[in-house]
Amino acid sequence: MSDACTGDACRTLNFNVGVLGHVDSGKTSLAKALSSTASTAAFDKNPQSRERGITLDLGFSSFTVDLPDHLREESGCRDYDNLQFTLVDCPGHASLIRTIIGGAQIIDLMLLVVDVVKGLQTQTAECLLIGEFTCPRMVVILNKTDLLAPEKRQAAIDKMTKRMHKTLESTRFKDAPVIAVAAKPGGPEAAEAEQPQGISTLIELLKSQTYLPRRDPSGPLLMAVDHCFSIRGQGTVMTGTVLQGALSLNDMVEIPALKVTRKVKSIQMFRRPVSRAIQGDRVGVCVTQFDPKLLERGLVCSPGSLHTLHAAIISVRKIGYFRGTLATRSKFHISVGHETVMARASFFGLPPSSSPSEPSGPQSQETGSLPDPVETSFDFEREYLFQEEYALGKLGASTHPEQWTLLEFEKPVTCPALCLVIGSKLDTDIHANTCRLAFHGRLLEGFEDKGYAESVLPRLRLYKTKQREGQVERVTDDYTVIGRNLFKKETNLQLFMGLKVALSTGEAGIIEGGFGQSGKFKIRVPEGLCAGTKQLLSSSKKKAKGGSKTEPSKEDEASHSQPVSICLTFKRYVFDPHKKMIQS
Repeated sequence: MSDACTGDACRTLNFNVGVLGHVDSGKTSLAKALSSTASTAAFDKNPQSRERGITLDLGFSSFTVDLPDHLREESGCRDYDNLQFTLVDCPGHASLIRTIIGGAQIIDLMLLVVDVVKGLQTQTAECLLIGEFTCPRMVVILNKTDLLAPEKRQAAIDKMTKRMHKTLESTRFKDAPVIAVAAKPGGPEAAEAEQPQGISTLIELLKSQTYLPRRDPSGPLLMAVDHCFSIRGQGTVMTGTVLQGALSLNDMVEIPALKVTRKVKSIQMFRRPVSRAIQGDRVGVCVTQFDPKLLERGLVCSPGSLHTLHAAIISVRKIGYFRGTLATRSKFHISVGHETVMARASFFGLPPSSSPSEPSGPQSQETGSLPDPVETSFDFEREYLFQEEYALGKLGASTHPEQWTLLEFEKPVTCPALCLVIGSKLDTDIHANTCRLAFHGRLLEGFEDKGYAESVLPRLRLYKTKQREGQVERVTDDYTVIGRNLFKKETNLQLFMGLKVALSTGEAGIIEGGFGQSGKFKIRVPEGLCAGTKQLLSSSKKKAKGGSKTEPSKEDEASHSQPVSICLTFKRYVFDPHKKMIQS
């Protein structure tokens, strides 16, 4: 860190650890057992949390250890003195998964807490999935071992350990260590004198699992704020984690959701004043003249660096455990940045002839997740095929075709480019044994203009393939036929002029225009009609030469119709304001 930093914080490497798991698995007890210093919101200080006995919000605490040798070698000239574990205690209650997703995006390592008696539960599995999208490493904690009968304890732990390894073998965490502890022997009501079991071993394991996270102080500031409160006589404190860039005293910061900027008066890292913080640091930032009630959770950034979006295009991968279909025009709960909003999704992919049709890189067959997205931008110059739903891979394939979705938010969201996006069905019955996480991806293109449908979407070359069939009514000469039943009477035939059609007899023709007022049309056959086709149509041709002065009735047309059909295949761009038809 910068030499301008003051105090020991300058020589402390911060490492963010997410503590996730099902409700009542003992996450908060574990965080208490591990931590020596707690921040304002740690350990369920929320009154509702104490009343209901569950974590309702993100809690933060920390503990510091000597820097492990392997990190000292990796850090090189940075020369850190110690390692600070910042624990992010995420709620596990089924209805609060929005908060889990928000917390999971700021962690370097994940602790998946499992009740050793109950084993893997539905929301535990959802936490595992979130971990796959958000962090590279995980440690599984088998908690509450004190509830096992002493004579059967080790056998039960071994059995659950094998079961967890089996569950993880198809995920990116197949080599994750599993450790057994009792964070709060006797349960929440037990006397404080009861000492946790296995915590010192766990700390050593955590030290061995740490790595040097990429900490880049360049670029604009982006900070995820999770709590906001006032201190009389000083100002308003926003606590959170620096996601990118750096923050210094006297900097101006913007709260984009409120469109206000404020000056940084002071910065603290777990009660220690510092003059600068960089990516990965957990900080409290004091600003003046700001009402904390206006911001409970959200993003803070360098002025002008973040934008509020009304719609976005994301890369998309379906989560294999999700049992439903991903249908176009369906609504999903979209978690992006620190917000979860409803959005309507429209799915699309590459045309069948395009390549590559499948994403490159390793992929989990069960979750359909990629460690890192291939795309870093969206190409408006390519053509894309509209899909009624997300397209699955071929039977037995472990990958799905490359796909995207247009998300149209019910209310604007503020988030950075390339941020993680997770789509869920959070209105699913929380008691159902089913995964509510539907898909995930990266935000590639955001639309700030509220009128994006008219100003931006026409740039998106998203098309539908249409096919229509009609019949040849009669021949006018060797190169021209009259067709019917392909268009309605009110159809604007100007939109279809010049498009190619195929006759069932093999000839190729071009629509030259309308014929009369009933939706009939003229087709030019450049190579001329073959003898067989003219013979098939001879009866209609003779009837036309017979000089009938009245239009034939529908019954007459049906009785003289010949077995020559016309097939028109064309494309129509979904967002083309002129609704022009394009040859397929």
